[in-house]
Amino acid sequence: MTLGVGGSSREAALASLHNMMEGVSEIALPEYQARIAKAQTYMQQNQIAAVYLNAGTNLAYFTGTRWYPSERMVGAILPARGAIEYIAPAFEEGTLLEYMVVEGPVNTWHEHESPYQLFLSVLQRMGLSASARVGLCESAAFFIVDGIRKLAAGYELINASEVTAHCRMRKSANEIALMQRAFDMTLAVHQATASMLHEGISTTEVEAFIEEAHRKVGASGSYFCIVLFGEATAYPHGVKHPQILKAGDMVLIDTGCKVQGYMSDITRSYVFGTPSERQRSVWNGEKAAQAAAFAAAQLGTPCREVDAAARRQLEADGFGPGYKLPGLPHRTGHGIGLDIHEWPYLVGSDSTPLDVGMCFSNEPMICIPGEFGIRHEDHFYMTEHGPRWFTQPSHSVDDPFGLTR
Repeated sequence: MTLGVGGSSREAALASLHNMMEGVSEIALPEYQARIAKAQTYMQQNQIAAVYLNAGTNLAYFTGTRWYPSERMVGAILPARGAIEYIAPAFEEGTLLEYMVVEGPVNTWHEHESPYQLFLSVLQRMGLSASARVGLCESAAFFIVDGIRKLAAGYELINASEVTAHCRMRKSANEIALMQRAFDMTLAVHQATASMLHEGISTTEVEAFIEEAHRKVGASGSYFCIVLFGEATAYPHGVKHPQILKAGDMVLIDTGCKVQGYMSDITRSYVFGTPSERQRSVWNGEKAAQAAAFAAAQLGTPCREVDAAARRQLEADGFGPGYKLPGLPHRTGHGIGLDIHEWPYLVGSDSTPLDVGMCFSNEPMICIPGEFGIRHEDHFYMTEHGPRWFTQPSHSVDDPFGLTR
């Protein structure tokens, strides 16, 4: 029997968890101000006159203002020189002022008016000529970009990710600390979840437990949750129908939570019962591929080389080549922060050199259609001395949580 998998009750598993949010600190105003200054320096150096930050993670990253995007345009205009200004419906002004961390004037529009025309009027008042380069938030909905584009004669509209990614892909010590707490919380949830599995439990029951467990450790719940048993584990993001756990099934659980907006994202794969030789061999092959990617992740190395290292290891074990199945059908990893998937990416097309503060998933999954899949997903961040794990990888197929270490 796999150590740490099964043998406990739901109640005992929940009781093993405690609130882990003690000592968590929010990002403070000086850090938001430093982020704005960094963006403005880059904009000045690259002739970008202003960027529009839409409601969502870009607005939150630079201003601390948390606002969900909707059909109404809400965001901020960050000029290359000068103070940030907001744009919002008039009836939301009071609420927006309450949520602000970085303060600034709010330019408002009524429901019958065009927020896109207001946006351009603010640019003109800021002294931006009609030929200026203006970045539009890469996460803004098409209707916002289209509405601005139709009225923005003369302006050169570009993708603001040139600025936002430049700033966001390198995390500060405070950001990494928040992510570390989120990862610690989710790993505790994973271990508790594994302990309460039993034959006949459904994937939906396990998902409900994980939601409650994340709340028990102090999160607002699961940001996302994928639970798969048996052959369904061969599909990276799951299947339509729930499954019932049987002895000998591969179990794949991928879940995460948020701490002050920063993400965790961990996948654990293990066998409910005694692993077969086939399961053991593939599990170890996945561990070797993950280790190869981690070893390749050195400062200055292009992201694509980390992906290539994982694929070389998989091919040596008889998987692939490339994206061919059985093997790894997707990239080796993604950046993470306020968004669960963000720049840069550990994929063959990304030549970004690894740098201090960058954070990545490491998940070179092995998918074997008709049998099972195995994904070991842990994240690492780059330090001045190379990569460092947020969570240590699974220990062994017989003891995935390292209980005997």
